[in-house]
Amino acid sequence: MHLAQEGKKHDTAKPFKGIDGVFEIVSNYASDTYRALDATKIGNQIYILHAFQKKATTGIKTPKREVDLIKQRLNKLKHWRKNDRKNRI
Repeated sequence: MHLAQEGKKHDTAKPFKGIDGVFEIVSNYASDTYRALDATKIGNQIYILHAFQKKATTGIKTPKREVDLIKQRLNKLKHWRKNDRKNRI
């Protein structure tokens, strides 16, 4: 996240398929895998949309419930930022 704040990209960060502007950062700790998803293309702010421990119940694919939650949070964030800008004018 620190590198993203500086406008850089970590080696493990990659675009999240199917959602523009969202990047996935995968981190392994002990025998577990964790994923954090952030949207970096919303103004100059970095927002963490979701972080979770990956459980291998459906292979390597991110479960639909997780993807739906990420999309829902991104939409709420975009709506909030749009309304926040209107209130500043």
